[in-house]
Amino acid sequence: MKAHVDTTSLPDPARAHGGLVFLSTWSTGTPERQRAAVEAIAAAWGSRPWPHEGLLSYTVYAGADGSTLAHRSHWRDEAAYQDFFAHGRDERNAEIDEAVPGIERLGLRKTRLRDGVARAAGDDRVAGAIVITEGEDADPQTAPGLISRHFHVTTDGERVISYAEWESAEGLPAAGTYRLARALEPR
Repeated sequence: MKAHVDTTSLPDPARAHGGLVFLSTWSTGTPERQRAAVEAIAAAWGSRPWPHEGLLSYTVYAGADGSTLAHRSHWRDEAAYQDFFAHGRDERNAEIDEAVPGIERLGLRKTRLRDGVARAAGDDRVAGAIVITEGEDADPQTAPGLISRHFHVTTDGERVISYAEWESAEGLPAAGTYRLARALEPR
């Protein structure tokens, strides 16, 4: 089974029930290195079979700050991730690091979907920006331009991560704001 690379479809954040969503951030340093890292990720993933049947989707977002990349991977369970970690992760990362040396991996948050405000039935707006932050806003249902917001709790129960889809990045702070760079699913 190969990886299907898509540059237009965001994952359905409400689909995460019953699985784990891992969110990680990388710093590349410059917009040029950010673009090069996205291309290296697409090459490393697209040239190999899908790495594990327990990986349901993998999405990479480019930060509006021109330096960061956010990664969202949806796993069936922890055992599937651990198997991939032991038997496939290092080869992909080595290829990416060879293409773009010095990427700084800033952390990984293992989460479970807690709740959220899902996209309304029939809402066909395309998300122009994703905002990933720690913590919860007081009233996520009333913000103009907000399409959906989902709250994930880290598996240790220590943090809440907000994953929100917005119509555009206009008026949003650069920190924590992303656009879709690559979405990969098994095919």
